[in-house]
Amino acid sequence: MTDNPQPDPIDGAELLDSVEEFHRRFNVFPSEAAYVAVVLWDAHAHLIDCFDSTPRIAFLSPEPGSGKSRALEIVETLVPNRLVAAHATANAMYRAVGDTERLPTVLFDEVDTIFGPKAGDNEPLRGFINAGHRRGVGVLRCVGEGSNQEASEYSTFCPVAMAGLGSLPDTILDRSVIVRMRKRAPNEKVQPYRVRVHEPQGHTLRDQLAKWADQVRDQVADAWPDLPPGVSDRPADVWEPLLAVADAAGGRWPERARAACVHLVTAAKEGDKASLGVQLLTDLRDRVFQGTDRLPTAAILECLEGIEESPWADLDGTGTGKKLTPRLLSKMLGEYDNGAGKPVRPRSIRTSGGVPKGYYAEDLLDAWTRYCPTPLPEAATAATPATPQVTSRENVAEPLAEIRYITPASATR
Repeated sequence: MTDNPQPDPIDGAELLDSVEEFHRRFNVFPSEAAYVAVVLWDAHAHLIDCFDSTPRIAFLSPEPGSGKSRALEIVETLVPNRLVAAHATANAMYRAVGDTERLPTVLFDEVDTIFGPKAGDNEPLRGFINAGHRRGVGVLRCVGEGSNQEASEYSTFCPVAMAGLGSLPDTILDRSVIVRMRKRAPNEKVQPYRVRVHEPQGHTLRDQLAKWADQVRDQVADAWPDLPPGVSDRPADVWEPLLAVADAAGGRWPERARAACVHLVTAAKEGDKASLGVQLLTDLRDRVFQGTDRLPTAAILECLEGIEESPWADLDGTGTGKKLTPRLLSKMLGEYDNGAGKPVRPRSIRTSGGVPKGYYAEDLLDAWTRYCPTPLPEAATAATPATPQVTSRENVAEPLAEIRYITPASATR
């Protein structure tokens, strides 16, 4: 009696090459790095049991017709246990992921309906996407009917791919590989995708990825891939599984994967829109205070609204003129530390004309240093005015009009 013959080993590099070729037939991605990242993400979904974290992948664009849904459709043919979450509720997702040993690969199209300005009350679904990137993070849900209910914990860990318009919340962005899709140029051609013909071809590659994953699972589970210099913290969490897959495949993939990692991490740092809080801090530093050591709230708001490209005169982007208010300014700045372990708060600015509330540059200095994208000028790091205005916090004798304020016109220069 003979043992069952072992299947012939699959060349991982050649297989990933074939997966990339399949994507290129139907998808035009914005860079070579994007093709590499998407292929590695497809493969990592077959090895999900080897990883403690799983990066999300998001195909985003500012306009419809940029190929996002088609990219997600091709990914769908290549990943294991695909689950298309069309109009899904959070409770359905918790059960679909938490009640099975075969983790699904969840695909959200039109994800802007979950995160966009008209998304409504989708916080539980957002929480599912946000939490499920790391193994071991669960949610509690009541199960049962009426008064006969008990709390049960559901796992949220699973691969998630998304496509949508606009952007994503910062907490999702920094857990994701972002592919910023564009409309195809006239010289960029793709094959028409026909489900009856091409889906089986994708499934053939999917099955080969599954067999290859079985061959390298032990190797990948024990791997701690070397990260490119400068890639750490959250980007390292995102890319470590993908680099482990590339190292297991061999050939050109380890080198291509690290080049793609550097390219996409750098692009994310340079190209992503800063959070509203960081934009506020940066505008205050570079466009409002400009070396002044203190300013009343009214002058700050007037100056911010005068910055033409800023959102401060139309916060919701609808043209209704919803402006930044003193209360909202205080709330936003209160999220940051004043350098002494306390939140930034408005304080009194004593003058002979009154005692208006305002902000001191020294209270913002720590936040400017930590969060603003460029180093502070030397003059600003001293938290002193560029010209001699108010120099003492205690006994300000100058009339309010004599304190140096930056006007909106000067702020937009």
